[in-house]
Amino acid sequence: MTNLEVIQELYRAFREKDYDAFRQICIPDLEWIQNEGFPQGRTYKGAEAVVEGVFKFNNERWEMFSFEIDRYLDAGNSVIVIGAYVGRHRQTQKSLHAVAAHVYDLVNGKVCRFHQMFADTKTIWDSLV
Repeated sequence: MTNLEVIQELYRAFREKDYDAFRQICIPDLEWIQNEGFPQGRTYKGAEAVVEGVFKFNNERWEMFSFEIDRYLDAGNSVIVIGAYVGRHRQTQKSLHAVAAHVYDLVNGKVCRFHQMFADTKTIWDSLV
């Protein structure tokens, strides 16, 4: 698989909640950086921490939560993904549409680092209250 195909598989795994596939395409000491202003924003270490602290947390809090991809930018050992978070908050029932950019770094065909370069956090927080 090319690096771009690995990232496309990552988003498929996220959409389908295929956490085993996610774990397999990441290195064991994966670094996952979410902006501090983002809900649950912090740096996670390891794929299991991402599954529990990011993916499962989002599934509990949001209905129909996903990342709609506008475009992929293949930069060799990095892949940039431009898109938007979309969904509806379970408690407030408010809709969410927040643009964002993700950067993935890969080594030997595995994801070693995710960095949320930007996200419209105001839109996200507005949907929480």
